[in-house]
Amino acid sequence: MNKLQRKYKILLPGVFLFLVLLVACGKKFLNKPPQGTLNPSIVANKDGVQGILIGAYSGLDGEGLNNSGWGSAASNWTYGEVAADNAYKGSTASDQGDVVGLFQWNATPTNGYVSNKWDAMYDAIQRCNDVIRTMRQAKDISGADTVEFKAEALFLRGFYYFELRKIFHYPSWVDESVTFSNNNFRVPNVDGSGNYVEIWPKIEADFQYAMANLPATQPNKGQANKYAAEAFLAKVYMFEQQYDKAAPLLDDLITNGVTAHGDKYALQTNYSTNFDPDPGAKNNPESVFAAQMSVNDGSAAAGSGNGNYGDVLNFPYGGGPGACCGFFNPSQDLANAYKTDANGLPLLGTAFQAGANVSDGTAGQYTGNLDPRIDISIGRAGIPYLDWGPHPGDSWIRSTGDDGHFSPKKNVYAKSQQGTLSDVENNWANVELDANNVNLIRFADVLLWRAECYVLGSAVDLAKAEALVNQVRTRAANPNWWVYKDGAFDAATYTYKGGTIPADNYKISVYPLGYFANAAIAMAAIEMERRLELAMEGHRFFDLQRWQVAFPGSMTAILNTYAQIQAPIHPAQYKNVTFTTGKSEYFPIPQDQIDANNASGKVVLKQIPGY
Repeated sequence: MNKLQRKYKILLPGVFLFLVLLVACGKKFLNKPPQGTLNPSIVANKDGVQGILIGAYSGLDGEGLNNSGWGSAASNWTYGEVAADNAYKGSTASDQGDVVGLFQWNATPTNGYVSNKWDAMYDAIQRCNDVIRTMRQAKDISGADTVEFKAEALFLRGFYYFELRKIFHYPSWVDESVTFSNNNFRVPNVDGSGNYVEIWPKIEADFQYAMANLPATQPNKGQANKYAAEAFLAKVYMFEQQYDKAAPLLDDLITNGVTAHGDKYALQTNYSTNFDPDPGAKNNPESVFAAQMSVNDGSAAAGSGNGNYGDVLNFPYGGGPGACCGFFNPSQDLANAYKTDANGLPLLGTAFQAGANVSDGTAGQYTGNLDPRIDISIGRAGIPYLDWGPHPGDSWIRSTGDDGHFSPKKNVYAKSQQGTLSDVENNWANVELDANNVNLIRFADVLLWRAECYVLGSAVDLAKAEALVNQVRTRAANPNWWVYKDGAFDAATYTYKGGTIPADNYKISVYPLGYFANAAIAMAAIEMERRLELAMEGHRFFDLQRWQVAFPGSMTAILNTYAQIQAPIHPAQYKNVTFTTGKSEYFPIPQDQIDANNASGKVVLKQIPGY
């Protein structure tokens, strides 16, 4: 397989002029056939099936799909971070107004962003199904290749359904048996009694098949292997609160897991290299699975290209690596979460919300200790912003009344990488189109999930949970990668070379032996560690979502407290905003899909509760 996860229309232009007709879903998710048809004999061979599979991989970035857009970005920046407490929408109040409904937890079924995600994921799912359907008709595919093609297609299908399940709660399950020719394309999300059908078991089955049949290593770095499938299966179990099923998978990943090119999973010594767009830094031993990005490869002129188009809005406004658009600004609450005490430990629960704010530009702003990861995750005034110089503060913020004081940082590139790892082709957003992979699972995820299982599973071992959290904190405490005021940023190593003066009062320590004295303390520490380690990577809302099931009301309390704190600072965004238990954990199924699928008068696709 050749350069997987790149946009299909530049990889196989001749074949895919036809394939796009085969795999496209049309303007609705399944309510009408494609505008063109294709004799399967054209692609019912090994090369054709491989081409369709490449098209299925290309959907991982969320772009180049049916009705795709920023609402379908691989990073899930709107759903995972802005809709939680880690980031503001950014820009101006009216720009990309559909995002407002997401973070105010009152999105309507006509919201364009949710439509982006729904349509794009079902397009990608149809590509996966087409792999399986077409493979069965091919005459030149060996038994081993058949198993490999199916395993990769099911891995990808499992991933796309995972995205739909955690955002829409009750999507319909459309597998390879659903075709336009047999006229059964209206697939219900309810049973005969009108009860919602849960799709978690089917997602499990896809990942189980992939885990059992994919090899440990693959010829391409972006290709799914058995351990990527195992990691996603473990993640499914974490969302289902099946900790005892997740635990052995996570143990195997920690002990035996390797990347697609055979490197044993491990934390990177340098935390910041996880966000380096250089090909030599990406797909490192910490990257369990990532959406692959590249630039300056001839693709951008044809559309969104192979770069990280889903995040092109998310750069400083009018300066540094950005020209437009000032979205996705880290929140004040996230900045405050990086406070540490005199011993270098985080302020758990809501303790970090008390007292002065971090870097809010006031005379009384916080001057105490901080976790050094803050300056990898957040662009702050006066702190070196890679090699772009010190962040100038509010001049890089489009609307300080709406957007706070910070800029995103994990998704950008260094000045010395500009033009090489940022796009220079004919694209409106070329300054902000870069080669940063989107890490879908990092090994830090795996370690922290296993720690959680030691607390919430049946085999409770708080000491082992503490040790796993401390592995992540030990890496964070390594001063070699910290940001230094007097250091020269070196893009080759993603370090501030020669620096001796830390950019702020960094102090971070591991938890002392026995600190996890009970499950409540242990979970508070794990929850905080996931927030600090994975900030701005699209996970926060979904962590809160699954903890809402494990600890009823917890997500509601956290986000309503957040909204109350934000309301006096950003009244236009958060005044009188309320998170509603039983509704706000998910987003509505698009209304056009409800209408199209229920056009006969029978409820086939049922809107989820609360909408």
